[in-house]
Amino acid sequence: MIKNAATSLMVRLLHLPRAAPAPTYRRSHLSLLPPQLLRASAPAPAAAAAMSTAALTVADQKRALRSEVRRALRALSPEQLSSEDQAIQNAILNSSWFKESKSLCAYISCSQLREVDTSKILAEALSPNSEYDGHAKDLYVPRVEDKNRNMRMLKITTMDDLVKNSMNILEPSPVDASGNAREEVLSASSPVDLFLLPGQAFDRTGQRLGRGGGYYDTFLMKYQELAKEKGWDQPLLVALSYSVQIMEEGIIPVNSTDIPIDALVSSFGIIPISPAALGRI
Repeated sequence: MIKNAATSLMVRLLHLPRAAPAPTYRRSHLSLLPPQLLRASAPAPAAAAAMSTAALTVADQKRALRSEVRRALRALSPEQLSSEDQAIQNAILNSSWFKESKSLCAYISCSQLREVDTSKILAEALSPNSEYDGHAKDLYVPRVEDKNRNMRMLKITTMDDLVKNSMNILEPSPVDASGNAREEVLSASSPVDLFLLPGQAFDRTGQRLGRGGGYYDTFLMKYQELAKEKGWDQPLLVALSYSVQIMEEGIIPVNSTDIPIDALVSSFGIIPISPAALGRI
């Protein structure tokens, strides 16, 4: 019964054609977004009634939506994934807000999880940038410590600093080659400018659906509190998304612990969402 009710919340996922990057979308242009970029319309009255009857919890709704998105991602061909990966990474690498950033946190993509590839972005961040100050960016990447939403962002200086964990996912080793503990971003003396975030689903109002572990929302809440205490500017929260992961407004279930994103990058271009993003992108 839950499955049927949850399914009625979302409209059939559309398989989008391969697309080249489009110009950055401003707030005034959101109504002009390609129809393919928007996912599903609002539930019909019958769907709303079914939802009420089933008394679905937010957690139930999130699980159902994750299942739908996973199926859509598995249906994408390798060629489609590669095309969108390239368009998304190029959009970020060519952006002024990435080029001008001095410090950032970014996820290490995992192809088995169908995450947007970040390999080119990480490589560029670790390379000296003569266009600005001739130095590599300070790059912090995630290390999951346990199953209780504890995640650290540790500084790396080369991709060789990464090791595979028990899930065969790359993470930074806790100590460097000299045996010294790696710097944690929560202990850094200066702020980060940017977070590049993964997820399962997103919408153009800034809602983000994660994988259900709560690691990123928990960490982002800690970092935002730290930035507030120290009087730092809040980092720009930018999510990377395949086309089939973008939903229409109202489809993604939300609770009070969900942290919204500032901007969304897909193969169609960059969509600034929050006032902070509109001022910087």
